[in-house]
Amino acid sequence: MDRSPGLSVRLRLALSYAGFLMVAGGLLLAVVWVFLLRYVPDDVVQAPQRGRPGLHGPTRSDLLAAFAPKAAIALGFLLVFGLIGGWILAGRMLAPLARIRDATRRAGSGSWGHRIHLEGRRDEFRELADSFDTMLGQLEDHLAEQRRFAANASHELRTPLAVTQTLLEVARNDPARDNGELVERLHAVNSRAIDLTEALLVLSKADQRSFARERVDLSLIAEEAAETLLPLAEKRGLTVETSGSVGSTFGSYALLLQMTTNLLHNAIVHNLPAQGGVRLTTSTHQDTVVLTVENTGRELTPHLVSTLVEPFQRGTGRIRTDHAGVGLGLAIVRSIAEAHGGSLTLDPRPGGGLRVTVRLPALTADVER
Repeated sequence: MDRSPGLSVRLRLALSYAGFLMVAGGLLLAVVWVFLLRYVPDDVVQAPQRGRPGLHGPTRSDLLAAFAPKAAIALGFLLVFGLIGGWILAGRMLAPLARIRDATRRAGSGSWGHRIHLEGRRDEFRELADSFDTMLGQLEDHLAEQRRFAANASHELRTPLAVTQTLLEVARNDPARDNGELVERLHAVNSRAIDLTEALLVLSKADQRSFARERVDLSLIAEEAAETLLPLAEKRGLTVETSGSVGSTFGSYALLLQMTTNLLHNAIVHNLPAQGGVRLTTSTHQDTVVLTVENTGRELTPHLVSTLVEPFQRGTGRIRTDHAGVGLGLAIVRSIAEAHGGSLTLDPRPGGGLRVTVRLPALTADVER
């Protein structure tokens, strides 16, 4: 934004300081003048004494002639002192602001690695600098995450395209090859590319928080997700249990259903080969609605669990099958939960498996209106 040049803040502070001193000095001199006038009449004549003639005492005009030059000198001194002292004090006070300004300019040019690290005790400037340092750290982490995500997404999207190209080249070099197998493999690769693209779109929509909000009952969403994925669970010999009370929140029904479906799908796919189970529970605690998804499975270390929410990350030993997903399931869940003002927590279960807890703000009367 183009702005016309104006006086610097330092100069304005110096002028304000000098002006305040001038006003305070003028008031002080006025008080002194009024005080002196009480004891000096307009014309005082001292009575003659023995051996001495009568003398005239000081008058107000004499007092004014003696007082005015001294008062002008004092006001001039206050003006010079106020300008010089105000300029020095303003410079010292605004020194931290100059460091913050330089940091913002560097950040505006694309440099995120620097920090202000303003010394001294906490005051307004220190709080501003600390807040700016925190913001720079968050932006740097977010930028690194976005770059890592873009690199992973490019890699994941490149894989099905490369496989498709390889299959087409094989078919072109071997015309006598059975096309039925080729078409089947191309269909599977293309379906995976479509699933990945749709997952990326859902993740982008959740990150941008561009969705309509309405009253949503998590218990009904959990039941719908369980009914949808029940055939997959039965095919794998797993049991799915849903329980809990009504848990109303305010958000997007489609995104929250996608979140719950992703959690249940992960719990089914990454489970025991047989005789395993999945449990969905909804509950309300004060101003929070909680959705918990637990599944049996192999034992997971806390370090491995902490990496599962990263995009395109899969647990060790997880085999990529037709239902393995594209590696964005929990990343989408976390983005949807955060877009609704909630949080996602992952904990390894004793004896194996995973417990995923999603906490969302409960629907209040104020929000509902």
